[in-house]
Formats: sequence, structure tokens, C-alpha cells
Amino acid sequence: MNSVNLVGRTTKDIELKSTQNNISFVQFTLAVNRQFAEQDGTRQADFIQCVVWRKQAENVAQYVHKGDLLGIDGRLQTRTYEVDGQTRYVTEVVCD
Repeated sequence: MNSVNLVGRTTKDIELKSTQNNISFVQFTLAVNRQFAEQDGTRQADFIQCVVWRKQAENVAQYVHKGDLLGIDGRLQTRTYEVDGQTRYVTEVVCD
């Protein structure tokens, strides 16, 4: 089963984009605090890449802003692409 549930804060304002086929999407980073604090009391965070498609993307772009607390459900996905002859790997959460 490929299921991801996260609660965190957005790291910047979300910008609505569209593909060549006019399918709306947004990409954003979610800062998720780790469960335990360091010995000095500071907390670490993981920065998770997320993507949302179609009508949900339009809603996210309209109502979610930098620093907002956001809960997401989705699935983990990996993909590759090439830049200047080098293969790049991306792991992201596709939100439902």
C-alpha cells in the first residue's frame, strides 16, 4: 500500500501552473517537524516536495499561503528527467 499522511507548514506562496494540455497543477514544499527534539530543545524538520493536480490545485493555490498549516493525504511517487545530459531523480507526494 502506498499511502502518505503529513501535517506541516508551507514554505512559500503557492503558484498555480498548467501543463501544455491545460491541466492545472501546483508544486510546493511542506515543512514537517520531526517527532523528537534535539538535546538542546531545537526541533528538526523534513522538507517534503508535494504536487496537486486539477481542481484541487486551483483550490490550494487560492486558499493556501506561506506558513499555513496543511494536512495532506496522498501517495509517494518517483520520477526522472534529464538536464544537460544528467539524469535527475525526484521523489514527491502526489496529493489526493
